[in-house]
Amino acid sequence: MPLALLISIVVMVQTAATTRSFPSDPDQPADVDRDFLGAGAGNVLAGLFGAFPVDASPPRTGIVSETGGRTQLSGLFAAAIVLALLAFGAALLRHVPEAALGGVLLFVALRIIRLRQIVTIYRQSPGEFLLIVATAAAIIVLPIEQGVAVGIALSLLHGIWTTTRAGLVEFEHVKGTTIWWPANPHIAGERDPKVAVVGLQAPLSFLNAANFRNDVLHVLKASTPRPKLMVLEASGILEIDFTAAQILRDLLRQIHAMGITIAVSRLESTRAQEAFERFKLYDVLPKDRVFRSVDEAIRALAVTGGM
Repeated sequence: MPLALLISIVVMVQTAATTRSFPSDPDQPADVDRDFLGAGAGNVLAGLFGAFPVDASPPRTGIVSETGGRTQLSGLFAAAIVLALLAFGAALLRHVPEAALGGVLLFVALRIIRLRQIVTIYRQSPGEFLLIVATAAAIIVLPIEQGVAVGIALSLLHGIWTTTRAGLVEFEHVKGTTIWWPANPHIAGERDPKVAVVGLQAPLSFLNAANFRNDVLHVLKASTPRPKLMVLEASGILEIDFTAAQILRDLLRQIHAMGITIAVSRLESTRAQEAFERFKLYDVLPKDRVFRSVDEAIRALAVTGGM
C-alpha cells in the first residue's frame, strides 16, 4: 500500500508538471484536471488488464514537443513505432548504449526544470528555495520511494509552518474614511482607545488558535485604558475547525467577563459562517453582533450603548 500511494503521487506530480511544461495551447491555461481524469481512467483500465501504471511521461512528451508534435496523432504514431520495434527491431535495441538513453532523459529534464523560475524563487523566497533543494537532494540521494516521501513531508511541514506563523493583526482607522486597515507605517492611521480592532489573516485552526487567544488577551490587558469594544475583523478567517471553535468560544466568554463588548465584522467566508452555526458560536455571540464592516459595528454599538 505505501508503494502504491507513492506511485499515485508520482503519477500526479509528473502529470501536473508535464501538463504545465508542455501546454496543448500556449494561449490557454493548462487544464491539469482534465489530464488527471485521463491518467485516472488509464490506470483503471491498466489495473483491469494487469498493465503498468499510466502516467504522463515527461521524456516522451518532451521528445514529441521538440519534434513538432501537437495533436494526439503524434502519440498514436509513437505507439505504432514502439509496436513495430518490438515486433521487428528488438535485436537493434540491444545496441543502443545506456548513455544515449541517459542523454535523452537529461535533454528533456533541462527543458522541464525552469532554471529562471528557480533563480527568481531564490531571490524572492529563500525559504521555498531551500525546500526545492532539500526535495531534489532527497530524491537524488535516497531511493525513489523515500525521496518522494521526504519531499511530500517537507511540503506539508512548510504549509503547517506558514499557517502557524500567522500572527494577530491590529487595525487602525484610516483618517477621513470609514475604512479600518492593518496598521502600516506608510498609511496614516488613528486609534480610538475605547475600541480594539483585531484580526487573523489565516484559517483559524488547532495550529494557531491558542496563540491567537493569547495575543488577543494580551492586547486587551495591555491597553490603557481598557477598550470598551473589541471588533474581530474576520475577512481573513476562511475556515474554523473544531478545536479552534472551542478556543474561540472560551475567548469570547473571557472577553465578556472582562466587561468588554464583542462584535465580529466581515465574516465573509461561507465556510466560516457555517462553522459559527455548526459549532454553536452564536450561543456566546448573538447574531446581531455580526456586521458587514468594522465601521458599521462601531456605529451600531455606540448607538446602543455598547461603548
